[in-house]
Parts: sequence; C-alpha cells; structure tokens
Amino acid sequence: MTSLIRRQFLALTTAAMTATVPMSALADEAPVIASIVFQGDQFMQFLQSGVRETAEAAGAEVLEINIDGDQAAEIQAIDTYISRGVDAIVIAPLSAENSGPALQRAREAGIVVVALNGGLADASIANATFSTANRDLGASTGAAAASFVAETLGGQARVGILAFSSLLPEQSGDRTGGFKDAVAKGNEVTIVTEQDAWMPEAAVTVATDILTANPDINVLYAANEGGTVGAMQAVRNAGRSGEVFVFGIDGSVQLGRGLLAGDNVLQAVTAQAPYQMGAMGAEAALSVLAGETVEAQTTVPAMLLSRTDPDGVTAFIESIQ
Repeated sequence: MTSLIRRQFLALTTAAMTATVPMSALADEAPVIASIVFQGDQFMQFLQSGVRETAEAAGAEVLEINIDGDQAAEIQAIDTYISRGVDAIVIAPLSAENSGPALQRAREAGIVVVALNGGLADASIANATFSTANRDLGASTGAAAASFVAETLGGQARVGILAFSSLLPEQSGDRTGGFKDAVAKGNEVTIVTEQDAWMPEAAVTVATDILTANPDINVLYAANEGGTVGAMQAVRNAGRSGEVFVFGIDGSVQLGRGLLAGDNVLQAVTAQAPYQMGAMGAEAALSVLAGETVEAQTTVPAMLLSRTDPDGVTAFIESIQ
C-alpha cells in the first residue's frame, strides 16, 4: 500500500466522519431515513453505523433493518417504508437485479433512494450509488496472491475458495473471478474447490472440511470478511500455519490483527471503507432532500492490506477503531 493510497483512505475517513448536511437546508420537519442491509457481519454493521451516525448528526430520524439474506423480507421492508412515507431509503441491495422493482416503487412514491455496496443493475433507479467494483476487489487480492505464489510457493498453488454465490451471485462471482484471473498470471494455479461460506462460524467448518478432504491445498481465498475470518481460524485449528496461506476481501480490526500475527497465516486482504460508504450515502440522501444535485455514481476507494506492510495495516486499524 503506497503512502498516497493510505492518505487518500484516511482522508476519506476524516471527511465522512465530519461532513454533515445542515438541517437548515432541509424541511422544518426532521426527515426519516430507512437504512437496509442484508446481513449482520462487521462490514454491514460499519456500513449501517455510517448511515445512522451521519444522518442523526444532521437531525434526521433513522430506521434500521437487517433482512438477513431474505429477498422477500427486503421487498416487504421496502414496501413497509413506502407505506410509512419515509423520506429516503439508503440500502445495500441484496440483488442487483431483484431488488430493483421494489426500489423503483419507492422512487415513484417520491422517496429518495441511495444504493450502497454493489448497487443496482438499473442505475437509474437510485438517486445516487456508492460502491467499490467487486471484480477489482478480487483482482487486488489476486495480484497480491500471485506475487506470493511466485516468490514463496515456487509459482504453483492449489487453491480452495470460500464464496457467497447462493447469497449474492453477482458480487460473489465478480470477487472470485477477479481473484482467479489475477492469481493465475505467471503461475500454475489449480482451483481445487469452491464452496459457499460467508459467516465466520460456517466458514470455519467448511474450510476445515476442505483442508481435510484436500490436504495438498496450500492457499485459501475467501470473498468476504466472514469467510476470511473462518478460513484463517480453520488453518490455525488444523495446525497448518506455515503450510496453508489465506487471502481475503474486506478489512476489520480482527483481520488487521491477523495480518500482524506471528503465525504467518493471513497474507493479504483488500479492504473497503464501509463506514465511509454509509456516511456518504446518508449525506447524499440528505442533500437530495435539500434540493441539491449529487453525483449519480461514486466509486469508494479500496485498499490492499498486506503482511508485507505492517505500518499500513496498523494505520488502517487505527483509522477504524
């Protein structure tokens, strides 16, 4: 991670935590913002915290729901918020395609819609979208893995993948596809197995089973935070530190500490900025409600965190604590 990228990431953190839309710019009655996420991992918790704290700092009322990976529950929540007459919905959509029709109904009802994380296939539905390209996330970690495989494993790797395709097929496919393409450059790489496990407890079990069934695997890649945590713990539990190396997506204090740990298990992750993304989403919703124009599409920077750059990892941990 270069010092320039680190400065950009930390500047984004500072801006998101301090910028608010003054209530004088909004209607006399405090706006109501509904915040919807699709699971309860740390990434989504940070995302929702960014929405909540930024909106409440501006005097808005915030309603929150986690639909726990249930498309029907998401649709029901959106329709409930339409009936209630909220002013804005800030959402991490469960599906780029299937979440669209309900959110289109919200727009038609005069509700501001801001999409976070993966966004929507029909970008015209949302007033604003804040996201990080999922294929780029996978490619970033894949490039780090490619260098590691070439330098440490003699250019050969047998890889097990933990994905989340049954939850979010588009996002999961982009993250795993980006990784596969990048890690194979200049190396002889075999993808031994790809299985779903995106929450830590399940990921420990799945990763353990993968290692047991395929003792020749020497790399595990996980496409999200929960999967990465589980893969890391599975390697430790199996006593395979120094034999199996983990790469992943997302950043958290736990993953940062994994990169700094002396066991040499977790090698690199590509971190997003969920709190900042949520904060920017809330700011955009408030700005639209105030009659201002906002950018339709905003890319939120991601950042490679690597065991080879402990100072960068430490700076990241400090920025999110």
